[in-house]
Amino acid sequence: MAFRSRREKLRSILSGSACVHPGSVYDAISIRIAEDLGFPLGMFGGSVASLAVLGDPDITLITLTELAEQMRRMSRAAALPVLVDADHGYGNALNVRRTVQELETAGAAGLTIEDTLLPAAFGEAKAQLISLEEGVGKMKAALDGRGDPSLVIMGRTGAASITSIEDAIRRAKAYEAAGVDALFFTGIKSRAELEAIAAATHLPIVLGGAPDELNAIDYLASQRVRIALQGHAPIAAATQAVYETQKALREGTPPKNLKGLASLDLTNRVMREAGVKARSADVLGLKK
Repeated sequence: MAFRSRREKLRSILSGSACVHPGSVYDAISIRIAEDLGFPLGMFGGSVASLAVLGDPDITLITLTELAEQMRRMSRAAALPVLVDADHGYGNALNVRRTVQELETAGAAGLTIEDTLLPAAFGEAKAQLISLEEGVGKMKAALDGRGDPSLVIMGRTGAASITSIEDAIRRAKAYEAAGVDALFFTGIKSRAELEAIAAATHLPIVLGGAPDELNAIDYLASQRVRIALQGHAPIAAATQAVYETQKALREGTPPKNLKGLASLDLTNRVMREAGVKARSADVLGLKK
């Protein structure tokens, strides 16, 4: 299978002894830059997907088709393994099964399915969780939808910040028993909470954001954390750069006086211009 090597790289990270930081990716340019800089994998978050594709906040407005198509574009652009935030799987357990099929076909190395109640319930401002039983059903459906056994399926829970750390552990153990490949946690607030999770479970752990006391990568590795997210600063930086450039142009700054633009060399590297020129010479008879 064309994407198996990417999935095996992600599995190698999860089975190793180190903790790594992924690059935040969301389009063809960002994934190529992350690959060129040597990130071991990319993280395609739901919030950045919504912003990059729709320009909307992270309130589950993006569809599975839009998410999968963006993943497909990134798979074409680079060989970097990508872990996709598949949110709640875009519906019930049967929808989760299809979500896995679509993202597998689009080239994802792995994906997360979470137990948050999405979209938000009517009249409820606070985040809620689905039942443990429904969460287990979603994990089983995700595994059943997997055609390539090397595709990584992660069970994700936000219970630590929504209900309690005890509930997070209970859910994690149930997802572990269902057969997922790794456990993804958000809302972990202290070393004591992480250590309790590590002691109660056996699978590799992924952390989606954490306070400063959980930023020591060697400590995280000792607690079986194999991937630790660092947020999604690249898209925020890109947004600011576009704003500043558009603002300067609108205010009359000549294009030649603009600051902070990518060099021609960087632009050509991102476009893989050397490869395009070589192929053009071979198949179109153009001079290199």
